[in-house]
Amino acid sequence: MKRRIYVETSVISYLTARPSKTILGAAHQQITLAWWETRNQYELLVSESVLRECGAGDPDAAVKRLAVLNDVPLLLITEQALHIAESLVGLGIVPAKAAEDALHIAVATVSGVDYLLTWNCRHIANPEIQRSIAEYLEQIGLFLPFICTPEELLGEENAE
Repeated sequence: MKRRIYVETSVISYLTARPSKTILGAAHQQITLAWWETRNQYELLVSESVLRECGAGDPDAAVKRLAVLNDVPLLLITEQALHIAESLVGLGIVPAKAAEDALHIAVATVSGVDYLLTWNCRHIANPEIQRSIAEYLEQIGLFLPFICTPEELLGEENAE
């Protein structure tokens, strides 16, 4: 059975963006592309939140972002996910300005995915925040999926 991956917006953005002029941005783009080539090993999933974010901004870029998600199944944002996201923000675990990030975490959790894939290391793939999120979720009987970057998921395939 394939591992289920919730693909957060930042991954799609790096996959489809114009070539970055920064070293880190270019590295993220190359790693994301390398991971994307392995995507058939996994069951990819996105939420309405990912579609909404991918559809925003520059119209040409939005078309590219949405096009790569054409065949990716959609997870619904349930009342439970909304409640969890609101709690993560309300308890100060995730900053209010990152409420959409809390929603990604909540949808991935409620849907029982194996991995939440992201390049957002400020509010999602942040070990300090993850610890607090995991503690909260355990209190309500849920478990946080593994949160990782495409680089981490590539593992040995990325070694040169």
